[in-house]
Order: sequence, then C-alpha cells, then structure tokens
Amino acid sequence: MTFEQIIIFTEVAEREHLTRAAEALHLTPSAVSSAIRKLEDFYSVKLFDRVGRGIVLTMEGRQFLEEARATLARIRAAERVLGELGGLERGALSVYASQTIASYFLPPVLMRFHARYPGIELELSIGNTATVADAVANGEAELGYIEGTLDNPLLRKRHITDDALVVVVGPEHPLADGRVVTPGELAGQTSWVLREDGSGTRSEFEYGMAAFGIPAEALTVVMSLPSNEAVLSAVRASHAATAISGSVAAPWLASGGLKRVNFDLPSRAFQLLSHKERHLSKAAEALVTFSFEGQP
Repeated sequence: MTFEQIIIFTEVAEREHLTRAAEALHLTPSAVSSAIRKLEDFYSVKLFDRVGRGIVLTMEGRQFLEEARATLARIRAAERVLGELGGLERGALSVYASQTIASYFLPPVLMRFHARYPGIELELSIGNTATVADAVANGEAELGYIEGTLDNPLLRKRHITDDALVVVVGPEHPLADGRVVTPGELAGQTSWVLREDGSGTRSEFEYGMAAFGIPAEALTVVMSLPSNEAVLSAVRASHAATAISGSVAAPWLASGGLKRVNFDLPSRAFQLLSHKERHLSKAAEALVTFSFEGQP
C-alpha cells in the first residue's frame, strides 16, 4: 500500500465518484480506477460496489475509510512537525558545558536564544571539560562548551573568546600583599586547593605553570574539589592558594574575602565543541550563531 493509494481511495470514498475524485487529484479517471483496483486485488477485498451509474462504499470500504483518514491525519501532523522543526518553532537541544562557562558565559547566550526561539526546549548539563567532551563525542549533546585545551580527534573545536586565569589567596596569606611574585615563589611558598582532575581550569593552570618551568608534580596540592565555589571557600578559610577564572573570583575579590596574587598566568580559551561527523540540527546551528555574537 502506498501513500498515493490511500489518498486516491479517500478522495473517491468521500465523493463516491471516480471522475470527480480524479479532477480533484489532477489525475485521469483511468489512473484513479487502476489505483483502486490494484488495492482491492492485492488485499483481496472489495472496497466499492457499482450501483446503477454510481459507486458506493462496501462495509469493508467504510471500515477502511476510518483508518485511511486517521493515517492521512497522522501524515499531515508529521508534515507540520517537520515544518515547525525546520522553522525552529519547536524542537529540543541538548547542551553540555563546563562549570565556569555554564555559570558566567552561557546564561545570557541561552536567554537570548530562548527569547528568539521560545519553542525550542533547551537542556543544559554541567560537568568538567572531560565530561563535556565525552557527551559530545558519544552523541548525548549536540554542542559542548569548555575552557582550555582538548585533544579529541572526533571533535571540532571553535574558539569563542578568552578568559583570564588568576591566582587568589586569603587576606592573611603571605602572597596577598601585592608584591610581584615569581614562579619559583609561587610554587615553593604555598600549598594549593585546585579543581578535580579533568577540569579545564586545573589543566590550564598546570599547563601555564609548566611553561614557567614548574611541572604539576612540583605543586603541593592539599585538596581537589569538584566546584569553583567549594575551591574558593576552602582557600578563604586556609593559607592555600588556587588558580581560577577571573570572572568567578571577581565577587570574592570585590568583597575583600580573597586577594589576587600579583602573578600573571596565560589566558585560556573558551571553546565550542561539536562532533565532526554528526549533523547539527537547525536549533544547534542557531545557538552556535548566538554564541559568537558580540565576541571579538
């Protein structure tokens, strides 16, 4: 049974007239008659009776008409769904982001996107850089947002903007006095509270220190914590230091709860991830556009 046969049968059944149905369908009466006959022959069922010069539905034809109408309604509903998806009137989009981006960069981007496409359901999941990359690689998310470097041949990386990493300590820490600090002093005179392994913040800090000749194993890491807020709270209550996004640290620095150490780390990149071999939906493509708006 073909979609065309269902349409032809329904048109003939509703008019109970071959010629009028053919005119409505822009087909010849013989083509319409042939389609009905093939349907009847294939399923060994009589759908119409000839009564006088006209045709009428058989009992089987009336029963089939209900199913045919329901089938056409579902097909038209499916066509509407495709049209709405193509026009971004409805749909869903799954996004993963690392903590810093999810907390500071991404919310205004998502709100602008929602204002433009309110029918798109956005699902945001938060993890560290490794978690985000895995989600995009295995298809759980269409897009991922990370900070820092990543080496995954399955993923396409696009640079969005840069973020400054800063070293912060509690107000009573010896390095809180504003004097210029050397890499050797930073490594030798303080202990560290850092984000967990797999975090972009931690990997970028360790990469930056390695560029100064300080390998990760030379740092005294007394604690690893899974969130920016936990790291900052631990540093404020101790004599340890941490490296963190300047955006994350800004409120703590403004309130005096933490002090910035006079030491410059290399900035890190905020990056947008997508799978090299997977098709991006129109909703995902639109969010990519919004992500780059206003960026240098």
